Amino acid sequence: TGSTNDDVVLSDEQELEYERVREAAAVASAKPRSTLHQIKEKLEAARRKAGDIEAELKEVNTRKEESAKSVNALIERKETLNKSLAALEVEYNDSEKELDLIQTQSREAHARRDEIDSELETINAALLQMRDTRRKNKDEERLLAAIVSLKQNYPGVMGRLVDLCRPTQRRFNLAVTVAGGKDMDAIVVDTKQTGFECIKYLRDHRVGVAMFLPLESLQIPTPESTERMRAFLEKDGRYRLCADVIACDESVKRAVLYAVNNTVVCDDLDSARELCFTTAQQHLGAQAKVKAVTINGAVISKAGTMTGGMTNEDNSRAGRWDERELDKLREKKEELESERSNLDKHGGGLSFNAKIQDIQNKLGALRTRQHYQESDRNYTETKYEEQQALFFSTTKHAEKLKDELEEAERQVLKFDKATKKCIDTVKKAEEVHFAPFREKTGLKDLLAYEQSVGRAREDFLEQRRKIREHLAKVTEQRSYEEGRDLKEPMLKVQKKIHEVKAKVAREEKKERDLRKKVEEAKANLADAEASLAQASSHENELEDIARKCHQEYVDMQAEVSKTRKKIASEEDNLEKLRAKLHDTLQRARVDEVDLPSIQDDTQPGIETQNEDDEQEGTQASSNRLISQSSSAVSIHFSQRDDAIVRKDHQDASLLDFSSLRPQLKHRLKEREDKKLRLKFENQISKLSGEIDAMNPNMKAIDAFDTMSSKLKDSNTEFEKAKSESIKAASQFSKMKELRTSLFQEAFQLIDESLKTIYRDLTKSSKHPLGGNAYLSLDDTEEPYKGGMKFNAMPPMKRFRDMEQLSGGEKTVAALALLFAIHSYRPAPFFVMDEVDAALDNVNVLKVCNYIRQRSGDFQCIVISLKDMFYERSQSLVGICRDVATNSSRTLTLDLRRFDDGGGGDESEQRLPKRHRSSITSASN
Repeated sequence: TGSTNDDVVLSDEQELEYERVREAAAVASAKPRSTLHQIKEKLEAARRKAGDIEAELKEVNTRKEESAKSVNALIERKETLNKSLAALEVEYNDSEKELDLIQTQSREAHARRDEIDSELETINAALLQMRDTRRKNKDEERLLAAIVSLKQNYPGVMGRLVDLCRPTQRRFNLAVTVAGGKDMDAIVVDTKQTGFECIKYLRDHRVGVAMFLPLESLQIPTPESTERMRAFLEKDGRYRLCADVIACDESVKRAVLYAVNNTVVCDDLDSARELCFTTAQQHLGAQAKVKAVTINGAVISKAGTMTGGMTNEDNSRAGRWDERELDKLREKKEELESERSNLDKHGGGLSFNAKIQDIQNKLGALRTRQHYQESDRNYTETKYEEQQALFFSTTKHAEKLKDELEEAERQVLKFDKATKKCIDTVKKAEEVHFAPFREKTGLKDLLAYEQSVGRAREDFLEQRRKIREHLAKVTEQRSYEEGRDLKEPMLKVQKKIHEVKAKVAREEKKERDLRKKVEEAKANLADAEASLAQASSHENELEDIARKCHQEYVDMQAEVSKTRKKIASEEDNLEKLRAKLHDTLQRARVDEVDLPSIQDDTQPGIETQNEDDEQEGTQASSNRLISQSSSAVSIHFSQRDDAIVRKDHQDASLLDFSSLRPQLKHRLKEREDKKLRLKFENQISKLSGEIDAMNPNMKAIDAFDTMSSKLKDSNTEFEKAKSESIKAASQFSKMKELRTSLFQEAFQLIDESLKTIYRDLTKSSKHPLGGNAYLSLDDTEEPYKGGMKFNAMPPMKRFRDMEQLSGGEKTVAALALLFAIHSYRPAPFFVMDEVDAALDNVNVLKVCNYIRQRSGDFQCIVISLKDMFYERSQSLVGICRDVATNSSRTLTLDLRRFDDGGGGDESEQRLPKRHRSSITSASN
């Protein structure tokens, strides 16, 4: 083996000599090398120590910076907490002042509410006394609404006569109502045309029937007759014209005169008798006829018939005059009710109790925040002191480490110098042996020579190893190839080729079949397109036919519309004729006119009816008049099946028209009909006057006595009903107060229990005060009529709606409300179905503990999947499937017998099965 170093090659003898020289140099430098090794170890130890000290110093500096930052942050936090506590203190004081203010306002509001209630009670009593409780029926309400619409649509409509005038004094209310009769409910219009349009409007909207007074065509008494009557009545203070005791606008004066005519208002019935039967004939002539009305509502007609007494309808109609006088009371009542409503709604829709509760809750929340912030400030101060002490300690430690690092660096320099000195000593010891050998061989660097020879030897060994490994791999591969059998793989490949060819043949056959089907589909598509074109042409033809049919349909619709208009016009005419027939028959019945009828033995009721009419006399006539006038609004002549229309048709079918003149058997024009009616009315009036002069009514006194008796009975029943009404109102007020008191008692108890229970369910070591929950009423006056609000505020959370709470918070709040309601009316037991589904283990434990605390008050059956409920229950009931019977089976376990036991076996039996098995396996 040879190597080169400056073109010097050593022989084998020189190689052997080199080995001996190297061993001798090693022996000579052994002691200096040992010293060098020891000094190097000390140097490494000094360097490691210096590195550790430097790392520790760096870490201490980092902790020092962090503690400095923490100190600054804690100082800022402490300042922030001090400001926040100051702001909380101010807010707390403001809230207390606001609470005092609202409590004062609440007391004032309650006092004012009591005053308003007292005033309202007085006003309601006055309104009840003045019959302000009169109610309109549905037909009248519809008619009033229709009048408003008529005024908006037709300028000539002025309104109802009763709304356009009023008696000058309240004592004339009943007299004016009776004198005006049904005309007081009539609607005043300017012309007949306006009246016809209004009638059409009422008929189109099916509002009902109303009477209209066209001012232009009303027949009123002549001014001469009115002045003559007024001059006659001025002599006696007991009499006055009815028109003179009615105040109205000059524009509706004709309607008032038409309604009351020259009716005289008398103080009592005796003066009315004296006027009608004695004084009028003496001063106005024997033929003079006067209609008189007493203040109490009795009537003496021009024919001499007397009508007395009052019905509920008369009282109701007369009460309408009091409405204007009651306006001030009503306005006062509305003002008081509005003020009371404002008191209830004071504070943005919240009652005073709710606002007080909110402020108290706010104060509680502020106290809680103040408590937590004070705790936070104390913690911050403690933390500040700790961080400040840490900062000082780290500063001292850092200074100490700096000194130690300087000392360690000095030691490193010291050992480094010693190491260099030892290396020189080793070199000098080796040079004693290597120097002669170098001079002999001419080598300058023995170390380089040794490294080159060692590297060549290692390269040779590596190449030899690779060649041997490659030779072994080639030999093994040759043996494997010689032992392989290639026949079976070739057979598999040939079989696979045959299968692929067969598959290709099948796919080609499928392709030919598909091509045939495509050709057939194209042919069918061409046929379908031809059929489609033919169908499209047929469709166009049908559309032309449909358009023609639609045009014919439109024409027919127009014809139908014209026909319907004609039918409606004829129905209007028929309705007018029916109304005219009804008025004629009604007037004949009221005036007791015997119309000629066909003599038929099959109608025996006619004579009986006539006899009854003669027996009933004036009383029956007046009663029929009252009943007909009261039902005038509900008659519908447009309805063929109406009972009144059928009765009129039946009565008309019994009339004998053979005695009529030929020209009267045909329908006349309106003007001719009006002239003929006027002529007949004049004749009737003349004949009635002659009859009254010849034969006065002798039954008037009996009829008056009868009506007076009825009036007395009615007054007695009225007073009785009035006292019963007052008694019922008093009882209702007592029941209302009792109901409110019972409700408030239950509500206050449940509210207080709710706060306590919710606080118990939510408090913990971190939140010793717990949460807050309360109930508030929507209507504090009548709480049972309105609803109530349920609000819950978990610990350290602001006020939010219940919908914004989490599932667990809602569950805890619902359980608290359930237990609170139970505290008022305890139930024998509870059944809870997985109420702990949304609860975590902490809240489940709280619910378990609460139920165990209350187990002496009620029994509780809990369906649960939580082990915590199992462990704290008194007994367990399990439901499982019985495989043998294929039905459900129950398993029970009484855990109370394990409460006092202490053995290991008993505790093992108490655990669920999976727990017992794990314990057993652990012990085995």
